[in-house]
Amino acid sequence: MNTPEFRNQTAAALAAQASQVTQFRAFIGLDGFVDNILHVVDKRESPEKYTRLNTITEFAQRLAGAAGQSTNVELVSQMTKLGGNGPIMANALASLGLPVTYLGVLGHPNLHPVFADFAQRAEVHSIAEPGYTDAVEFTDGKIMLGKHQSLREMNWENIVSRFGREQFIARVQAARFVGFVNWTMLTLMSGIWEAILKEVCPVLTGPRRTLFIDLADPEKRTAGDVLHALDLIAKFQPHFDVLLGLNEKEAGEVAGHLKLYSSDRSPAGLSQLAEQIRARVPVSTVVIHPVTFAVAASASGTSQVDGPFTAKPLITTGAGDHFNSGFCLGKLLGLDDAASLLCGTATSGFYVRTAKSPAIADLVQFLRNWPQD
Repeated sequence: MNTPEFRNQTAAALAAQASQVTQFRAFIGLDGFVDNILHVVDKRESPEKYTRLNTITEFAQRLAGAAGQSTNVELVSQMTKLGGNGPIMANALASLGLPVTYLGVLGHPNLHPVFADFAQRAEVHSIAEPGYTDAVEFTDGKIMLGKHQSLREMNWENIVSRFGREQFIARVQAARFVGFVNWTMLTLMSGIWEAILKEVCPVLTGPRRTLFIDLADPEKRTAGDVLHALDLIAKFQPHFDVLLGLNEKEAGEVAGHLKLYSSDRSPAGLSQLAEQIRARVPVSTVVIHPVTFAVAASASGTSQVDGPFTAKPLITTGAGDHFNSGFCLGKLLGLDDAASLLCGTATSGFYVRTAKSPAIADLVQFLRNWPQD
């Protein structure tokens, strides 16, 4: 489902409701990274000119060829930028017009300079040093090489001592949208969720809030850890309308832990898988976003939308976080699942082509002038 009429209808809905976005105060956390975006040199033609290894397969073959010997790999930095699922998503939501409060690991006692612009558009709090990621990008994906030692500082005890329990409760209370992302790399996140369920959720009052959760590639975590996290996510549903976001790889890993075995990665197959995951993890919505389309399952059924895929993205690191921000914007504005999926794919599509987060006006224009590449 992605016709010009549908795109124009969604663009009109966004334009008509743009002024309402400032009502949706967001509280997001809890990670933080400095991302170095890199390309791998294939052939060096001159001090200034080179050709790159375009695919992960080519890179894997180059590395495999060095087994039992050795090799030199040249990496060329394309940019250094703020990173982490939380900061990227929060920055994107701020660009879309939401008032954002962010709590994470962005530098302590002072913010790392890479987050300076972010701190100008959002209320930012940090309790520890950031992690660091070398994001090696290819046309068919990316390899994220992370340094995560500082992320152990993000725990409930430090939140209480360095930020404050009452201030944390107040930020959730004031928010219409809450996001806790990057469970995989924040190895103490489950403990934070347990504390929030025990100490924060019971005292919340007012309108029901939306909570977005992104596990962020749980391959390296044990089955027991993943299942415990999924159980905690379901326990948030009585207090929030919970949105569980997964990319294609994450959906497969979660399905495996839940004993849901399916090799069908078509739109219909992933729609069914989203529905099955939601039956096992009872939340409001499960959304799965591969590279070329996205699907969602909720009480209203399943939806699927094709995205604006490009074979030559300017950047891919952060594309999923931008999809999440656009999808959540649609849900907050009361759009149905299909229109929210379209908002997500358009936000991601704009970002990978420009390396910039869109404002709502950019999103409306993108929908009305849908790219054909």
